[in-house]
Amino acid sequence: MTAVGSALLSRLEQLRFAAKTRRRGSHNGRRTAAKFGSSLEFSDFRLYQPGDDVRQIDWNIYGRTQKHYIKRFLDEQELAITIFLDTSNSMAAVETKWQRAKDLAAAFSYIALNAEDRLSFIPVSSHPVNKVTRKGSVYGKSVFYQIQQLTKQESPGSFAENLPKSALKNNQLALVITDGLEPIPHFEALFHLIAAAKQEVKLIQLLSRQELEPDYAGDLKLIDSETNEEVNVTVNELIIEKFQKRLKEHNGQLESLCQRFGFQYVLTTDDADLMKFLFHECKAKKMLC
Repeated sequence: MTAVGSALLSRLEQLRFAAKTRRRGSHNGRRTAAKFGSSLEFSDFRLYQPGDDVRQIDWNIYGRTQKHYIKRFLDEQELAITIFLDTSNSMAAVETKWQRAKDLAAAFSYIALNAEDRLSFIPVSSHPVNKVTRKGSVYGKSVFYQIQQLTKQESPGSFAENLPKSALKNNQLALVITDGLEPIPHFEALFHLIAAAKQEVKLIQLLSRQELEPDYAGDLKLIDSETNEEVNVTVNELIIEKFQKRLKEHNGQLESLCQRFGFQYVLTTDDADLMKFLFHECKAKKMLC
């Protein structure tokens, strides 16, 4: 059984993506826009003007004031969201990390669809993209379980290199789920492309507890999951400390890069409580509301 089950989907329905931008179009969503329209969420009153819908006149106020006031309601409009899931070899190398990556992608996709936002889900690899494009809460569960059933595939190349640049078009919000373990210049080049597309970006860096706190010791042959390069090392406490220091510096650089581009960033692990992460950490970072 996965970390997220059908019994918890109702809790995810309480969440929405926090976003600064909204699609100006004719499609209805469940997201309150900063302009007035015809949703059921009341805003305020204003005096009737010729051309206004007479059905919105509040006759109770007219009875008290002898003036015609109409009710104003906040419009609800959709958000175009693309979720990019890193399916590179380094992400799939640790089973618990791979499962948590799918849990996150499935949960965020369900949240988007339940809010009637327009979703594109893209597992990023060197293989032909198995893109999912849906809109409507009716697709929430099926997309959720479809993502949960994603299988590992050998995927040469890095996440930044394989991300389809064409997917950056006609999008407002990009959610990126990655372990962030490739060189910072790769991400910088990718961020320039995303920034040029003028999108709001939320980046989740997912690492395994095993990567943060390795418990290896002795003579080992390490294989780079991305390049398949091999190196023989003798692992001791000093080596582990140096590795953790470099990893911390790398993560700090990735976070700083996100801040430089105005992207939201949050780090999580494969053993973190999933609901606590979504309902507390993502809300605190204003990724969700």
